[in-house]
Amino acid sequence: MSNILAREIVKIIRKAYDDNEDFVPLHEPVFNGNEKKYLLETIDSTFVSSVGEFVNRFERDIAAVTGAAYAIAVVNGTAALHLALMVAGVKYGDEVITQPITFVATANSISHCGAMPAFVDVDEDTMGMSPGSLKKFLVENTRNEAGNCINKATGKRIAACVPMHTFGFPLRIDEIRSLCLEFNIPLVEDAAESLGSFYKDKHTGTFGIMGILSFNGNKTLTCGGGGAVITNDHKLARLAKHISTTAKVPHAWEFVHDMVGYNYRMPNLNAAVACAQLEQLDLFLKIKKELADYYDAFFQDQEDVRFVREIDNARANY
Repeated sequence: MSNILAREIVKIIRKAYDDNEDFVPLHEPVFNGNEKKYLLETIDSTFVSSVGEFVNRFERDIAAVTGAAYAIAVVNGTAALHLALMVAGVKYGDEVITQPITFVATANSISHCGAMPAFVDVDEDTMGMSPGSLKKFLVENTRNEAGNCINKATGKRIAACVPMHTFGFPLRIDEIRSLCLEFNIPLVEDAAESLGSFYKDKHTGTFGIMGILSFNGNKTLTCGGGGAVITNDHKLARLAKHISTTAKVPHAWEFVHDMVGYNYRMPNLNAAVACAQLEQLDLFLKIKKELADYYDAFFQDQEDVRFVREIDNARANY
């Protein structure tokens, strides 16, 4: 894109808002539903922290929306990915394959486990991890050792693969999944940006052993912060919830913690807002699609601008 065209686009956007505005937001959350009502119910109940009915309800609702069997609500998407990687078995000294086009939290979560990110390239049309690049990396740079995928150059175990559905556009996740199965690498999807996105009629985040979602202020729905781990594996779900609740063994009065855990559970206050937002998800997705169509039409005659669209069998949340 030329600098002249870029400046013209900025001028048009500023004019659409207000020429006097110093700041044009990339995204503004919308709270037109039951957010205030549910917040007041939570305050009146006095259950404002991680124990509360809205937390349980939100987990059930997110599982239903994504088609996952289980959902564990946590404080943010970074915590969700850190938790998922720990549960997947990522340990100090391991390597985790991911992509360079992503938010820093993806690499940070890997580092939180004491592991190192190994980057493979993305496909231009999805902006997500390229199956071709992943296959080339695995074939040329790894060996199998006692059932583990080992990086021949570093000698480190490749403990997981974390593709990310960039800006809500589903990548070719079925091909990534097949490669992970072939090379015995656990697949953990970073679906932080893709709530409401589907590939081959299956929600993003449900192709691997676990997936994660984010509900930050710039996401499709928000509760200020918030994240979730989704999975179809009962044992993984139980372990994720246990670690996220300070690894406390259930007991009426004793405080027994059987492993190192984290205080990652989503507070009931956030969950109340999240439940109200989730009730409006279809409307949010409809509005975003209409806006995307508007931008696409606007740039149709611009040779220097190519609008990103879904690949075949994909449905993005935009």
